[in-house]
Amino acid sequence: MEYLKGKKAIITGGSRGLGKATALAFAKEGIDVAITGRHEKTLQETVSELQALGVKATYAVFDVGNYEEVKNGIKKIIATIGAVDILVNNAGIAAFGTFNDMEVNQWAEIIQTNVMGMYYVTKEVLPFLIEKNQGDIINVSSTAGLIGNASTSAYSASKFAVIGMSEALMKEVRKNNIRVCTLTPSTIASDMSIELGIASKDSTETVLQPEDFAELIVASLKLPRRAMLKGASLWSTNP
Repeated sequence: MEYLKGKKAIITGGSRGLGKATALAFAKEGIDVAITGRHEKTLQETVSELQALGVKATYAVFDVGNYEEVKNGIKKIIATIGAVDILVNNAGIAAFGTFNDMEVNQWAEIIQTNVMGMYYVTKEVLPFLIEKNQGDIINVSSTAGLIGNASTSAYSASKFAVIGMSEALMKEVRKNNIRVCTLTPSTIASDMSIELGIASKDSTETVLQPEDFAELIVASLKLPRRAMLKGASLWSTNP
């Protein structure tokens, strides 16, 4: 079993929802955590919760879809925590609408955030993992990246792209002892899902919770270094 205590992680979109649940789960394992997001107040509040669990925690404010902001933000994080062992590419946005009705700018923004944002962050973090010849990258896709549905063209396109990029990267960096895992969860009662109206915060018995997602990530990281979870789909037992 891989021991996680003392490792250092970066989680994008880490101040709420899936990212926050993962950050808290990491902190309980003794992992120092850096979270990113666009809202400083929420980031500060989450960092306080993480520090209360006895680990070092910090944050950087940036939009993953802006490469200059990403470069400066990752540089700030590395200067603060000193190293990185784990990257969780969680930040993402969603909107639904028919192919013709969704505005071109909104369609493009989803691709920019969900695909280019993941690329930008990984590009800045990967050299540190390669230098150490070890690390873990967890990329969050969705079941929408496995099957397209009506009114999900932009979101599905972005999440299909994430799977392709992630699998290609996995094959590139195995020689560097870097594990790349692609997760494709179905609907989780995250802040984003609740805001979009596809989940309810009261649906704890029927819909996956962010903590379930975080538990899967921790379990994958605990695998011996000789083993790698290439991908996993997380579903609720209730249809």
